[in-house]
Amino acid sequence: MILTVTPNPSLDRTYEVPDLDRGEVVRATRERMDPGGKGVNVSRAVAAAGAPTLAVLPLGGAPGALVAELLDRQGIKVAPVPVAGRTRSNIALAEPDGTLTKINAPGPELTPEEAESLLSVVGEQARLDGGADWIACCGSLPRGLAPSWYAELVARAHDAGARIALDTSGPALLAALRERPDVVKPNAEELAEAVGRPLATVGDAVKAAEELRESGAAAVLASLGADGQLLVDAAGTWFASAPVDVVRSNVGAGDSSLAGFLIAGGEGPEALASAVAHGAAAVQLPGSAMPTPADLDPDAVTLTAEVPLDRPLKEPVT
Repeated sequence: MILTVTPNPSLDRTYEVPDLDRGEVVRATRERMDPGGKGVNVSRAVAAAGAPTLAVLPLGGAPGALVAELLDRQGIKVAPVPVAGRTRSNIALAEPDGTLTKINAPGPELTPEEAESLLSVVGEQARLDGGADWIACCGSLPRGLAPSWYAELVARAHDAGARIALDTSGPALLAALRERPDVVKPNAEELAEAVGRPLATVGDAVKAAEELRESGAAAVLASLGADGQLLVDAAGTWFASAPVDVVRSNVGAGDSSLAGFLIAGGEGPEALASAVAHGAAAVQLPGSAMPTPADLDPDAVTLTAEVPLDRPLKEPVT
């Protein structure tokens, strides 16, 4: 069972528009409403694959109630932590060429008591029904939670006997490394930020991932956008990619990748291949829709231990 933790969930509204002109009336051709937040998306992707999942998240106000209702409709169990503030609502505008404009609200400010309650519920749920195989801790921290909150969560999850996948960035990521998460999942920008220097080649990304391992991460699953993904762990380094014909939306694609990785066991090249297949399928779907097994094309994934270190990144991080 994969338990997910989303400290700052959202109600996401995605509008597909023919074009985006500032100051003009823009008429959407399609709209979609989904429960949002990186951990929520991981749960949605796990459920779409037919695997068991449980979403732990703070919820407040009418938007929070709607998030819980939408997750229930998708067959996802929810362990809500009531908070006084209203769950945030986000807006995404998707253009035909794949350009996505996102407006993310800040979300509620959690009190110290609410922050502690969230930690306690994760620990309790991780031990129920035989325990969670993985706990995926994902996304930004809401106001009121210090960067060390994720570190405390990793420590408590390990105490509960679960393996930890962490997808966050900045000070929260660096603080959590001391508790040795089992896998961290940065994208190229987050990886560059963590090591404090630009990334121009695949080799630069490999070196940065190795530094995160030296700082405490057992494994690093790094998304390099259109270039593919890297997995660096104690057993070695692998690189994988898959062709994508048309990008409709990249919302939740990284979360779908993490779900694919965990569904396939969360370690080794087979899990990396699953991550790439899920990510490639997700970007070809509208809004934040998550791929089902029918959407996947695992045969399209190219996987190698001969990492092209000198290959320039298509989207270098300066």
